[in-house]
Amino acid sequence: MGSTKGLGPLVKSELIFCEADFGKPISEKLSEIIRRNTSKNDFANIAIQSSVSFSTIRDVVYRTNSLTKLNANAISLLIHAAFENSFAYKLQAEGDILYLGNLLKL
Repeated sequence: MGSTKGLGPLVKSELIFCEADFGKPISEKLSEIIRRNTSKNDFANIAIQSSVSFSTIRDVVYRTNSLTKLNANAISLLIHAAFENSFAYKLQAEGDILYLGNLLKL
């Protein structure tokens, strides 16, 4: 993965999804993790970057639409965003724990 001229990460959907994944909804676990670790802004930015509509991305994530070869790149980018965001949330939570612990004298 890497960046090219501010276009965001280069994610290869063919390394994430196999032929058997297409034509059906993503797994419940993947849906839950993406929803927990992304925002509407992530959806919107990836829609612009991938030329897949916001509503299509949303529908695939909420499992009301199937994964296709056409939307797989957008979902792969969303997985990458969720991965990065989960690290940021972890670091933020660790900082919050230290701060609050000091306030509570723990």
